[in-house]
Amino acid sequence: MRLNVAGLAFLVVAMAAAVAAALIGLRVPQAHRVLLDLPPAGPDAMAGVALATAGAAVLTRHARHPLGRLMAVFGAWWAVDDAAASWLAYATLHHPALPGGSAAFFVYQRLGAGLLLLLPLVLLLYPDGKMPTGWWRGVTLVSLALTSLLPLALVAVPSAIAQATSDSRPIPAPLTALDLDPLYVPLPDAVWSGVLLVAQLCIPLSLLAPFVVVVRRYRRSAGVGRARMRWLLWAAVADLLVMLTIRLLPNDFGTAGLDIALVLTAGSVAVGIVRPDLVDIDRLLGGTVVYGALLALTLLLDLLVLGGAGRLLGPRLNEGERLVIAVFAVAILYAQLRHRLWRLVRRWVVGERDDPYRVMSGLAERLERADDSGTQLLTLARTVARAFRSPYVGVEITQFSGERLLVEDGERPAGTRALPITYRGEEIGRLLLPRQAPSRTRLSSNDERLLADLIRQAAAAARAVRLAEELQGGRERLVAAVEDERRRLRRELHDGLGPALAAVASRVDTARITARRSPEEADRILGLARQELTGMLTEVRRLVHGLRPPALDDVGLVGAIRQQAERLRAPGLAVRVEEYGDLSDLPAAVEVAAYRIASEALTNVVRHARAGECVITLTRDGEAGCLDVVTTDDGVGLGDGVVSGVGLVSLRERAAELGGSCSVTSAGSGGTRVWARLPIGPPATRREAVTRAATTEEVGI
Repeated sequence: MRLNVAGLAFLVVAMAAAVAAALIGLRVPQAHRVLLDLPPAGPDAMAGVALATAGAAVLTRHARHPLGRLMAVFGAWWAVDDAAASWLAYATLHHPALPGGSAAFFVYQRLGAGLLLLLPLVLLLYPDGKMPTGWWRGVTLVSLALTSLLPLALVAVPSAIAQATSDSRPIPAPLTALDLDPLYVPLPDAVWSGVLLVAQLCIPLSLLAPFVVVVRRYRRSAGVGRARMRWLLWAAVADLLVMLTIRLLPNDFGTAGLDIALVLTAGSVAVGIVRPDLVDIDRLLGGTVVYGALLALTLLLDLLVLGGAGRLLGPRLNEGERLVIAVFAVAILYAQLRHRLWRLVRRWVVGERDDPYRVMSGLAERLERADDSGTQLLTLARTVARAFRSPYVGVEITQFSGERLLVEDGERPAGTRALPITYRGEEIGRLLLPRQAPSRTRLSSNDERLLADLIRQAAAAARAVRLAEELQGGRERLVAAVEDERRRLRRELHDGLGPALAAVASRVDTARITARRSPEEADRILGLARQELTGMLTEVRRLVHGLRPPALDDVGLVGAIRQQAERLRAPGLAVRVEEYGDLSDLPAAVEVAAYRIASEALTNVVRHARAGECVITLTRDGEAGCLDVVTTDDGVGLGDGVVSGVGLVSLRERAAELGGSCSVTSAGSGGTRVWARLPIGPPATRREAVTRAATTEEVGI
């Protein structure tokens, strides 16, 4: 980062003028300055140095920023103005006055009025250095013209008229020897008096348009722009508190209050442009409002106690005793009100995130009352929105079927950022927030920890509801599957095997009757019965195969899958089945599920993948207590926007029935990868393992 030459030059001028003002001021008695109605030497010049420093800082980051140039120029001007006042006081100490006294008077008393333009220009150009557009530009130009009316009038007005208009006292005697009117314009005194009166009335009116422009920009700002505008708002609040405090002090501190306000405003403007995220502006603004209100409350209470004590006790209490009573009363109320007032202001400024326990307990209470996942997700969204004052919060959860359930609070902006919602390492959803967040929603480190806790709490709740819904859905599917299977078996037995057995029984009876008179006919009838029995045996095998593939018992899981691969293999497709680990003692349900999943995945490869090779891998993981069934092909892969069909959904359902999982993703080679993980440990063992894991996590926390 390089220093800006122009900003550095004006800063050097301001510092030189400040040094000159201080050195010259040391030679002038304060009584002489009071006689000339001049402020103390030094504070104004130092304020000018601060203003020039702020301008140089802005120009260092943004070399052509109009506000940086403006503050640098006005800072140097402010310091030079104070140096001129010091020289005016020093020159008029001598008789005759030293050279340059008249020029110093003109610079300080006449040109110094041009410093009034600083405030409206800052308001109109902050924060991007651009004037308003449209018809507002004309309004602001008129406003600046009204502000310029007084500085222009003071350049040409006679000193006697200017002194009479601003102060009833005559011109101080040391100044009468100077040439006070080098640019005097001869007009009637009444005309000049009217011009000065109108110019002074235009000053407050001319600030109306800049303030309206600031309010419009603040309301339309967002993100970093809103943070910058809040820096200007903080400067306004701080300046107001400074000026109110100065009003309670002796008149000698009036100029100091203006200088302090100038320094605060310059620093705030510079920080707002260069580093708006330097500190938490919301916390700073809230704290300023709180302590300002407490200061006002303290002073008011002090006055009430002192006045009441004086009225009730009269001469029995002196000023010291009254002050002690006031201090005790203020301390008692301060201790009671400070914390509550702080919480109220912080909640108004940044929401409820300043009280994490309140946010977490409120979320837990509301989640307990929620009956379904949609209500719980909406509860989470509203809690985050309320806690962080966010205009939009969305919660998206991946359901068991693979579809996404999205619940939103507020109007969705054009851009959003997603924070993952994970549970035990598995991403189950996302939390959506505005990409360009308002400054009040920008998160500090504490806020990020609170948001992480909220997401963790909601993840557990959403996972529990999701599992409950999956369990209920699994129960319903299980009952439906059992009933469907019973209905199918009943239909097959009643409509198929039942009539066939009745027909065989009838043929046997016919053969018995026919055997005495025609053994040949009886033998023919028995042959027909034998054929019908053979058909019934085939049907029974078909029914048994539907319940459990016989190949699993004949050749094992791997052999059954290889047989299925031989039956389904298409021309040009090579299928390879690999096994790792001992697969001989798998539970029956796991064998059937693995066989069905591999068969369905292979069927999809044959029908849709247009692959040249398919690899089915069966891996038993003894430590994890599960069987991994992975089917990988080198086909066309998954297209964009592919919706899960019945086959893919059935893969997930078969795995979920055993407490496992199944995912369908794109393979690294461009094909498709189906990965199913099936638990093979006894249910009791799995429950004990889960319980031990949960206990370990709780102890670790």
